[in-house]
Amino acid sequence: MSEQAFTASDGPREEESAPAKIAHAALRGAIAAMAMTGMRTFTQSSGLLEEAPPRSIIRQKTHGLIRVVPRAKRSAAIELMHWAYGAVGGAGFGLLPEKVRMRGWSGPLYGLVTWLGFELGLAPALGLSQSRRLRPMDRLMLAADHLLYGLVLSETRRRPRE
Repeated sequence: MSEQAFTASDGPREEESAPAKIAHAALRGAIAAMAMTGMRTFTQSSGLLEEAPPRSIIRQKTHGLIRVVPRAKRSAAIELMHWAYGAVGGAGFGLLPEKVRMRGWSGPLYGLVTWLGFELGLAPALGLSQSRRLRPMDRLMLAADHLLYGLVLSETRRRPRE
C-alpha cells in the first residue's frame, strides 16, 4: 500500500519524491530564515541583540568582499545570504527520517542544534569576536530566533489520516 498525501485541490495523491521533499524543506528553511530576520530586526532595534551573526561574519571575515555590492544594497545581500543558508539548513532537515521530522519537537530541536553548532563550532572556528565574550542576552535572543526557525521549518499541521 503506498502512502498518500492530501491537497485541498485534488484530494489524495501519491507521496512526494525524495527530491521534492528536500526542495520543499529547503523552501521552508528559506521562509524560516525570513521569519528570523523579522525577529532579529526587533531584537536589534530594542537593544536585546548587539549584532546578528550573518552581519558579523560578513563584517569580520570577508576581508571587504562585500564592498563589491553597492552600499545601499549590502543589507539586502546579507539577508539573501542568510536566507540561502536557511534553505540549506531546511534541506538538511528534509533529509532526516520522516518519523523524526513529523514529531512536534523535531523542528525546534533542530533549530537549537543549529544554533549550538554556530555558538560552539562555527563562531570559535571563524574566530568571531562574539565567541570570545560572555553575551547572555545575545545568546538568549539567538536561541529564541533559532527556536522560531525550527518551528517554522517543521511541519506543525496535522496530516489527514486515511
